[in-house]
Amino acid sequence: MNPITKEGERLLREELKKLKSEDRPKIIDAIATAREFGDLKENAEYHAAKEQQSLTEARIRDIESKLSNSQIIDINMDEGLLDSENAMEFFLRMIASEPDISRVPIMIDSSKWSVLEVGLKNIQGKGIVNSISLKEGEEEFIKQASIIKKYGAAVIVMAFDEEGQADSYDRKVEICLRAYKILTETVGFLGQDIIFDPNIFAVATGIEEHNEYALSFINAAKTIKEKMPEVHVSGG
Repeated sequence: MNPITKEGERLLREELKKLKSEDRPKIIDAIATAREFGDLKENAEYHAAKEQQSLTEARIRDIESKLSNSQIIDINMDEGLLDSENAMEFFLRMIASEPDISRVPIMIDSSKWSVLEVGLKNIQGKGIVNSISLKEGEEEFIKQASIIKKYGAAVIVMAFDEEGQADSYDRKVEICLRAYKILTETVGFLGQDIIFDPNIFAVATGIEEHNEYALSFINAAKTIKEKMPEVHVSGG
């Protein structure tokens, strides 16, 4: 990836300064004003201001990520009062016209498949979907993975199946191996386009049941790389 140009950095810093000093307070004032009138759930001005605030804050984070030489920009629009699908579409189209932003790979991050699919339709180049799992069964997993592959994106796969999240070494490895076999043999994914997240649970809590969580993750990550060397491993 080419480094940001000096002119590009100057323009981004100017925009960042403007967003932080001018636009953001106005948006927050609009939200505060809207709160004074009736039921917020029915207040169109409130929802518009809230959505604009979220988009502005996302833009600020994007610029800061770019200026810090981030290798991937994660975009998440999951917020209770947002129309997440429209917000994702609007924001991705907005940054697509910014060369110094859009050249960085985009990670579409959402717990809603509908938002992920909208994101896939509105990114340039090769993106990353965060995330899918076997939680709803193999049929749905294959359907979602096939759509992701159609758009040429990479995918994060959570160690989660029909029985729940994997909290032990054996379960983490078992689920990831199962998902890998489906993705590569049924869907046709390349191994290098698969990123496994074997789940990091709470550590250092002092609760005895949590004592093995960190070790389970570390050992599972090692085994996953040994058995499937071309895949990547992420911890979240």
